[in-house]
Amino acid sequence: MSPLQQVKWLLVDNLHLSKDALHIYVALTLFLGSALLLRWPLKSWRPWLLVLAAAVAGEAWDLRDSVVYGTPIDLFANAKDVANTLFWPTVLMLLARRTRVLKRG
Repeated sequence: MSPLQQVKWLLVDNLHLSKDALHIYVALTLFLGSALLLRWPLKSWRPWLLVLAAAVAGEAWDLRDSVVYGTPIDLFANAKDVANTLFWPTVLMLLARRTRVLKRG
């Protein structure tokens, strides 16, 4: 098992989260954290693209591990993980762009 997989399972086991929940927490941390630290507006593509890049890189690593360690490849599950990871950042970005919900008062 690769170091990335070991860290993911350590987090899942110790935080009592599902792997899907872990994807959501990482996505929101990256999306909101990058907007805060880099002063990017939530309506910008930049925080969303950062989450996309991280999701694709993580799934590429998972696929690499499947090849190296001989575990089954499930491309549908990989696509689901990317979609699951991007769901809430997409909702927040669209809310910031199209409504007043995330506007400063």
